[in-house]
Amino acid sequence: MKYLFDKWESLQRKIRNKYLFIFLDYDGTLTPIVETPQKAVISKETKDLLRVLARAPRCKIAVISGRSLRDIKKKVGLKKIIFVGNHGLEIEGRKIKHVNMLSLRYRSLLRKIKRDLEKNLACVKGVILEDKGLSFTVHYRLVESGDIPKVKSIFKEATELLSLKNKIKAKTGKMIFEVSPPLEWNKGKAALWLLARHKFSSKEKMILPIYIGDDRTDEDAFKVLNRNGITVFVGSPRSSHAEYYLKDTKEVNRFIKKTIDLLAEKPCQN
Repeated sequence: MKYLFDKWESLQRKIRNKYLFIFLDYDGTLTPIVETPQKAVISKETKDLLRVLARAPRCKIAVISGRSLRDIKKKVGLKKIIFVGNHGLEIEGRKIKHVNMLSLRYRSLLRKIKRDLEKNLACVKGVILEDKGLSFTVHYRLVESGDIPKVKSIFKEATELLSLKNKIKAKTGKMIFEVSPPLEWNKGKAALWLLARHKFSSKEKMILPIYIGDDRTDEDAFKVLNRNGITVFVGSPRSSHAEYYLKDTKEVNRFIKKTIDLLAEKPCQN
């Protein structure tokens, strides 16, 4: 990966005069990673920057998160933004309302897994169980290191067989385990769906997608957008499908500020 600001001069040329569709993860991108999901509160500075960016005539913003749609809308609290929850299972914006209709069988399985995990993890201090409606997450960031293998074992026992039978998906992320539907749908496919929809409805020909995220679940989007867009990993450089990286959430804000300045420029006439 290349450090984004080392390549800013060439990126400016790529961004200038384009219509931008900017996809932003929430946790670890718009807010730093914190101890519990509830503590991840977007700063006033970041919210103000998003508000200005959302008003730009040549830009569309989507906040795309593993959180539930209701939660991510409440956390960001801004209009003129598309919200994507549960890794793409829920999408809402102006003239957009999409919720994946999952089978009753899957919902029943999810409730059973939730009950089993609540019962079997009750003895482990620091575990946080987050019900997101269409998915379920086990957070173990606050668990003592000696108890983490126990959490992994309990989660594996509750999900492995169902995962092998393709009745659920059992995934890992930054200090989390997650149960989600057995669908070939992810952040990358959600981003492509939104791009295609916007191209059709707006007739824009020069749309440049920019995707910024920090987690394993963002890799699906990095893969599909890398050739035709700008993909940015947030954090220390590591193996990723993203082409560029930014060091932290402060640098994400810096990038947004620079992008706002570019969008404010008068488009060149060819």
